[in-house]
Amino acid sequence: MRKLFFILLFFVSCLSGTAQVHQILGNWKTIDDKTGEPQSIVHIYKGSDGLYYGKIIELLVDTQGHEALCIACEGEDHNKPVVGMVIIRGMHEEDGCLKGGKVLDPDNGKFYYGKIYLENGNLVLRGSLDKRGFIGRNQTWLRVK
Repeated sequence: MRKLFFILLFFVSCLSGTAQVHQILGNWKTIDDKTGEPQSIVHIYKGSDGLYYGKIIELLVDTQGHEALCIACEGEDHNKPVVGMVIIRGMHEEDGCLKGGKVLDPDNGKFYYGKIYLENGNLVLRGSLDKRGFIGRNQTWLRVK
């Protein structure tokens, strides 16, 4: 009986982790962790390769009538419009979180290791310099309805 209980507990925990990841999908309002101001709307989706991505679908900051370009970005993203840019790349599902991918900060053009999870109904994005996430910072994003 005890063995059956632990088997059921294992399956329920696996299902709840998967359910949480599906709640991460959709549109989120990004909030600048320094100013507290809304910045953009990011759409998080599962790609055909089974990995998770997020792209900016709208900017909420005033660009004074100009199209915002990623001037600081390097390579194929250099001088590309920020709207439509994929900023969350190649994350996979693990323990109810999205991990293992990279996150682009269009303000400075740098990539960071990323981790995404839900906390109190909000999305928390942890961007860090190291894979373990010790050196970095969090942003809390709000669901767009």
